[in-house]
Amino acid sequence: MAGAGIDFVFIDTEHIPIGRTQLAWMCQTYGAMGLPPIVRVPEPDPYRACMALDGGAAGVIFPYVESVAQIHELCGAVKWRPLKGERLQRALAGESLEPELRGYLAKWNEGRMAIVNIESVPAVERLGELLGVPGLDAVLIGPHDLSLSMGIPERYRDPVFDEAVVSIIQNARARNIGVGLHYSFGIEEHIEWARKGANLIVHSSDLVLARNALAADMDRFRKDLGDTPDTARCSTTEAI
Repeated sequence: MAGAGIDFVFIDTEHIPIGRTQLAWMCQTYGAMGLPPIVRVPEPDPYRACMALDGGAAGVIFPYVESVAQIHELCGAVKWRPLKGERLQRALAGESLEPELRGYLAKWNEGRMAIVNIESVPAVERLGELLGVPGLDAVLIGPHDLSLSMGIPERYRDPVFDEAVVSIIQNARARNIGVGLHYSFGIEEHIEWARKGANLIVHSSDLVLARNALAADMDRFRKDLGDTPDTARCSTTEAI
């Protein structure tokens, strides 16, 4: 990964069974290699966010966010840690903090990123409110869940879907908030959305990239060595 020219790594603990110990090892290893790890926690829970940050995460993504309250909780965990309880809630509501405490918290949480997944029609409809929460750094569109919520499952090239994506991109960038997609179905769409303003590209996954590279190599072997459909399985197994 470090030699691939990427800027950060996205670690998903929502859909992948990664425990706290393994997550901390991954975060600290990537961090030591100069690749900031951004972790999607299993649910929009500030305690899980703090656990990921304690393990070395550079940023936290809350999945399937639809309310301002959820973003306040995320920003409270990422930007105001280790402040907790009623004092944190008052700070999130706008209460002034003592200069010494404010400076302490700013230094403690320096460089930490708060990101939310926009994955549903309700989230798109409330986008203006969601983007207005102080401390939010970026939104990451979840194309699969968003397409389902729109009633057009996996129709990522549908003009209606593209219109929703572009609207999210434009609204986020107008507020100087980062925006992009976690997309595993091609590069062309990533490039097109980036040209329209997206600046957070979460491309594919380790498993998909490895599978695609191996599949391309095996297709080349079969083509150049004259394998037929009847003999390809045997020949490929022997080659591996």
